[in-house]
Amino acid sequence: MSSTSSSFKIILGSSSRSRRQILSEMGYDFTIMSADIDEKEIRMEKPEELVMALAEAKADAIISKLRSNGFNEQDDGPTLLITADQVVVHGGMIREKPSSPEEAHEFIKGYSQGHASTVGSVLVTNLKTGVRKGGCDKSEIYFHKIPDNVIANLIEEGDVLYVAGGLMVEHPLTSPFVEAIVGTIDSVMGLPKALTKKLIDEAIEQEY
Repeated sequence: MSSTSSSFKIILGSSSRSRRQILSEMGYDFTIMSADIDEKEIRMEKPEELVMALAEAKADAIISKLRSNGFNEQDDGPTLLITADQVVVHGGMIREKPSSPEEAHEFIKGYSQGHASTVGSVLVTNLKTGVRKGGCDKSEIYFHKIPDNVIANLIEEGDVLYVAGGLMVEHPLTSPFVEAIVGTIDSVMGLPKALTKKLIDEAIEQEY
């Protein structure tokens, strides 16, 4: 796949370690930029609309940064900007990143012997043509009982404070208590591979 990606450049508009890991696993070379937007300023009632609006806002912010730094979309071959967002839905409520360790504890405790959904968006913007291709992906996660000491250790470690819903099914402390996943692990981790590949292909195909 690296030969495919040599015909265009990719910017991953995310500081997420899991998204970096997944895009690397897909065989792409990329650089990283962060949007640094206030996500709380964007509110939507439906999770699909929220994650899509946030991916759009992240793309807009990064494009603005690039232009202020002198980036010219027409100088080289095509550059694709990939932005994404994710929320967890539990009990009919949208959950974003926990605002405190206490909220993270409440979130994770709620998953114990229950289930949650992830709703994620991916947006691929062709910076040369302005074409944008986006879509959403969903997964369901079912949990066994999560012991209190595991929850405490997760919160003390701190990574769960920086992910939607405090949910890290791939974490070695969490994974033994995952009963089943309906969907793909890459979708749960925030960058569904099949959707991302499809959107990359769609955003680049008119170049050739």
